Amino acid sequence: MALKAGDKAPLFTLHASDTKEVSLSDYAGRNVVVLFFPLAFTGVCTEELCTMRDALAEFNNMNTDVVAISVDSPFTLAKFKELEGLNFPLLSDFNTEVSRQYGSLYDTFVFGMEGVSKRSAFVVDGEGVIRYAEVLESAGDLPNFTAVKETLSSL
Repeated sequence: MALKAGDKAPLFTLHASDTKEVSLSDYAGRNVVVLFFPLAFTGVCTEELCTMRDALAEFNNMNTDVVAISVDSPFTLAKFKELEGLNFPLLSDFNTEVSRQYGSLYDTFVFGMEGVSKRSAFVVDGEGVIRYAEVLESAGDLPNFTAVKETLSSL
């Protein structure tokens, strides 16, 4: 079942690339953009997260934090974060539980891989309510960052 604007965001706690636990509840009172991405070190994922890296100050100025989630291990995410200079938490959903809760999981991805996150963007407000939800079927597409920013500016 797909999540939509107005739904309560499912709570989660995942290990970040530095192996510390990060919970959605850590951001209570602030907006958070929750991004799901298929795999570290792939072209479109790198473009997406570097776009967010370069725009992070703009999001922070809107009382907004960013987290990005994939099924990669924390160790893979740590290397990806280091190489790309990413300035927000990368969270490992290695067991696919959170991706599944958010309706952001491919049945089968490329090369027959199962259990890979779909590229998705969610805006969760300070009360934990989803204000924007976009789950992309094609891993080659990027989230609509303009719509994400418009949603945030209306909060």
